[in-house]
Amino acid sequence: MRIAIVESGGKQYRAVEGSTIDVDRLAYEVGKKFDFERVLLMADEDIVMVGTPTVGEIIVSATVVDHVKGPKVTSFKYRPKKRIRVKGGHRHFYTRLMINFIGKPGEERKVEVKQEAPAKVETVEVVEEPKVEKPKKASKSSTPKKTDKK
Repeated sequence: MRIAIVESGGKQYRAVEGSTIDVDRLAYEVGKKFDFERVLLMADEDIVMVGTPTVGEIIVSATVVDHVKGPKVTSFKYRPKKRIRVKGGHRHFYTRLMINFIGKPGEERKVEVKQEAPAKVETVEVVEEPKVEKPKKASKSSTPKKTDKK
């Protein structure tokens, strides 16, 4: 499993082959492939390459999977005794990237894609109990009521 630290939008991200990362919104269409310009570190099990400041011979290629919105962030400003209450917030836009390849250009490697194991589904037999009919009680409405008139 190869791991790389890449820089995008002034932030550093940990990229793992076959997984996805969310970076700040990029101006690429969904399905477009591109390479990261700045690779700061590359690690392959026991081999580690650290850049000064970047590793020149390593590329990290990614595919744009989707453009998503992040969680809602609420800001609230409050000044006591002055009746000042300001509520605001926003949702940040992210681009979800699938990391396809980490390595030297022209190198042939098979990328291991992480797949979740399907959950085991156990079948349970449902045994229906026989229905027992309860005896009906005689209703009071069938017998005439006795009323005394004075």
